[in-house]
Amino acid sequence: MVERRILVTGAGGMGGVNFVRALRFAGSQVGERHFIVGTEFNPYHIEFPELDVAIRTPRHSDPGFVDALLGIIREHGIEFLHPHPSSEARVVAENRGRFDEAGVRTLLPEAGEIMPDKLHIYNRLRERGVAVPGTFHVRSTEDIREAFRELGSPLWIRHVSGAGGRLGLRVDSAEEAELWVRLNVVQGRAREGDFIIQEYLPGRDLAFDSLWFEGELVTSYARERLEYPFRHISLSGITGTPSVARTIVDGAVNEVGISAVRALSGRPHGFYSVDIKEDAGGRPVVTEVDGKWHTTAPLWGHAFARALGDPKYNLAHLYIRLGYGEGIPDVPRTDLFPEDYYLIRQMDSGVILRGRGGKWRIA
Repeated sequence: MVERRILVTGAGGMGGVNFVRALRFAGSQVGERHFIVGTEFNPYHIEFPELDVAIRTPRHSDPGFVDALLGIIREHGIEFLHPHPSSEARVVAENRGRFDEAGVRTLLPEAGEIMPDKLHIYNRLRERGVAVPGTFHVRSTEDIREAFRELGSPLWIRHVSGAGGRLGLRVDSAEEAELWVRLNVVQGRAREGDFIIQEYLPGRDLAFDSLWFEGELVTSYARERLEYPFRHISLSGITGTPSVARTIVDGAVNEVGISAVRALSGRPHGFYSVDIKEDAGGRPVVTEVDGKWHTTAPLWGHAFARALGDPKYNLAHLYIRLGYGEGIPDVPRTDLFPEDYYLIRQMDSGVILRGRGGKWRIA
């Protein structure tokens, strides 16, 4: 039996748990042994993933973080390193040379393509003709007023960095936007100059996830986010990862997703996620592109591999095989998953995949 020795950082976060769970299922489905070492800063979350070895490490911002990972790699004979959270993936990519010297494989974008700020994304995509929302950098109250004069009302204000709709809010007037900035600065969540204000896009909330290898698109899929957990207690109604989403097959969404990744990277390599909203006319507009995994991407792959009995759907396993320099099953470049399947998840209630007359409890 093939054995792979893999290190997953941030293994206790939702995305990390999904990634480890997908690998465990792939091992049982294809007859591989995965020896998985997981790291996590949070002392409670480290209990969630099914690991062979669980290790607490410093935060990604700690000067000792990279040394801690290198020590784990040497101690456990790690062959492949998968840093799951964007923050940790960026640190690994910034220190790629040290990991290469340690002889450990990775499948990561360039550091600048991981967790780029929203202004960088907007400018880069706009320059390359990808549809993006009208955007102003908020450096003063006058920037907010100019945005309302030029873009109309309502608008969407958000932090220039971070995931999960960080400090995002629909605002109907310049006064609302100014108060939102002041409140978050006064309470220490942001600093002056940390916000952008953008055209409000009222259409479908979409996502495009894609796996690339040395500049070539390997496979991808698109989905629509339908509900978010605890949206009734969130000012924006958006709380990061969806509780209900459905797969879609849409050529325009695929096209803009691929264009966004190619605009961010001249040679995409690794996993890239694209956030998309439709405007009032139904045109897909890119709000974010990042060299990272969406939280549910490995979960979608696990769900379809389990429900349909085919390992080609397991994105985490495809990614690992590519990282090891091995061949993968024949998969389509777009629309990996059949359309109109719903992934339904809720805290303490598990995960369900529903569609085509069937319902499968995944976790």
